Amino acid sequence: MSDAVGPGDLVLCVNAAPNHVTGQPVPLVAGETYRVFGVYEYSCPCGRGDALLDINVDFAWCQTRFRLLPKPKAEARPRRVSAPKEKETVR
Repeated sequence: MSDAVGPGDLVLCVNAAPNHVTGQPVPLVAGETYRVFGVYEYSCPCGRGDALLDINVDFAWCQTRFRLLPKPKAEARPRRVSAPKEKETVR
């Protein structure tokens, strides 16, 4: 996943389990989205991830805690709606 993730990408937290090294609770919330500020190409001590993600919360987190969200598509512009012209009846 580290090849696909870059600064500015949105990731979804899927694992807010306690820290696997210290056992302390983490400040992450499962189901919340976070913006990636940096990707560090260091192996996580757990051995499952090949990169650490900096999401500006506490310190860098193992990439296995997150899933990459698709990039947002272009915003839809409001379109003009064509309405039928009202005819005025003349008597």
